Amino acid sequence: MGHINSPEDNSFVVYVLGVVFDTKTRKILIGKCAENPHFSELTWGFPGGKPKKEEEFEECLKKEIKVSTGLNVENLGTVFAKRYPEAKEVMAIYYLCESTGGEEKPGGEMSELKWVNPDELEKHFTTSFHPHLKEYIMNLK
Repeated sequence: MGHINSPEDNSFVVYVLGVVFDTKTRKILIGKCAENPHFSELTWGFPGGKPKKEEEFEECLKKEIKVSTGLNVENLGTVFAKRYPEAKEVMAIYYLCESTGGEEKPGGEMSELKWVNPDELEKHFTTSFHPHLKEYIMNLK
């Protein structure tokens, strides 16, 4: 048995990501991402981050979205969890979120923010876009 984070360690790197949906405009918020060690090809993505071991997922989600977008969000529930074919050590948990205020401005690992229609979303992504997630998002239109 290896030590934690040793090469033999088979645990996942977990990301909690927010699908921030504006119920008035029917658009979803994405951000232009800085370099990510797990995804060299990543350009646009959903806001979120990696929870620390002692941190609740929802607490991390809200904190990381606030840092990267300036917005306060309400978690409306878990949408989906997935692994990435291009980074099998990463597991992402997606949450549907709604903005409850704050001042929109990019921060943290995001250099730019953009609200996009659900059907325009996939063309912004250079990483795999799971059919289940796509279907869910298309139903938000």
